[in-house]
Amino acid sequence: MRTKVLLVVALALGFIQPASASYEVVKKARCVSCHALDKKMVGPAFRDIAAKYAGQADGQAALFAKVREGGSGVWGQIPMTPNDEAKISDDNLNAAIAWILAGAEK
Repeated sequence: MRTKVLLVVALALGFIQPASASYEVVKKARCVSCHALDKKMVGPAFRDIAAKYAGQADGQAALFAKVREGGSGVWGQIPMTPNDEAKISDDNLNAAIAWILAGAEK
């Protein structure tokens, strides 16, 4: 519940982009080459990620670190490559993660 309240406040204050714009962010950053909204591809579906991290106070930070650092073992053995700021800015990454954690609605 707290995450959703923070998301609404962040949206209202303009700190993050609305969901449709955040979907455009993940498309532009080419996240969709490995992830889909509701089905597993190379990586997990955005909605599965949202379900896994739902209610976790450190979910935003954990996902931010995972995207930046990459790694494997959370969703299987296929590694996620690191993604630096050249691929997706900190602001856009935070907006994309907030969108994912809010349920990844198009």
